[in-house]
Amino acid sequence: MQQLDRGIFFEDSYLGVTIGALVFSQGVIFIDSPLRAEDARSWRSTLTNQRGGANRLLASLDAHPDRTLGTRALECTIIAHQKTAQVFRNRPTIFKGQTAESGAIWETYNDAIGLRWASPDITFTQQMSLFWGGPEIILQYQPGPTSGSIWVNIPEARVVFVGDALQKNQPPFLAQADLDAWLACLEMLKNHFRDYTIICGRGGQVEGNEIHLQLKILKQIRNDMESLVTSNNLPETIHEMIPSILSHYKFPSETRELYTKRLRYGLYQCFARRYRPANALGEPELNDEEQ
Repeated sequence: MQQLDRGIFFEDSYLGVTIGALVFSQGVIFIDSPLRAEDARSWRSTLTNQRGGANRLLASLDAHPDRTLGTRALECTIIAHQKTAQVFRNRPTIFKGQTAESGAIWETYNDAIGLRWASPDITFTQQMSLFWGGPEIILQYQPGPTSGSIWVNIPEARVVFVGDALQKNQPPFLAQADLDAWLACLEMLKNHFRDYTIICGRGGQVEGNEIHLQLKILKQIRNDMESLVTSNNLPETIHEMIPSILSHYKFPSETRELYTKRLRYGLYQCFARRYRPANALGEPELNDEEQ
């Protein structure tokens, strides 16, 4: 666990996503959850020992299974965007994992199937402020990676948790992406959060060069998709973009297959959502559970 400021922590060692915690006199605000229930219970115990208040909240930065399958084990009230809550309303009570290989981390965890979801208890639409015995905590709507993505912003401490808006040394999840909205939120991050400590959803603390790289890659993806449309090339050729995208990252060789699956699935689904009606490409349309 790494401390960023008084009462502000993040942890990048658990399976799933980078998680955070805000520990103030009113209690703990978790930012996302480890994937495994045993890790979530360990994380909850670790934060309880930080001498905060007795209350617990969880802010879910989006609905991705990697960050939401373990939330039930945290045993607390869950806050999320209204569109994230809608995803949960459309999900079965028990996670069945019925998806193509999407390159998500939960696919490497055999016990993910059969876990029960914990749905959001409190939702908002644009912005929500929390006063937890410390500095103001702002939950702000920042769509792009998904339609319900949010950030956790602590302006006084100059710290922001941006979820899957950024990744470090791994490719993005594209299946639920709105590329234009995503690019807009990254431009805002680059221009208005220059003096902030930025914690991404996968990889921990990032610098400005990661923002520039993400912008570059997403713009290239958008341009290449436009070229496919204007040249009337078959969308199946979209997989040819994968080696170029992966060349921008440094990652262990054993993760190449996982990241290739992530891009193959994500690029195809992103193209379908952006340029074709549902099922027009001959594959089942991705639902919100299977991002």
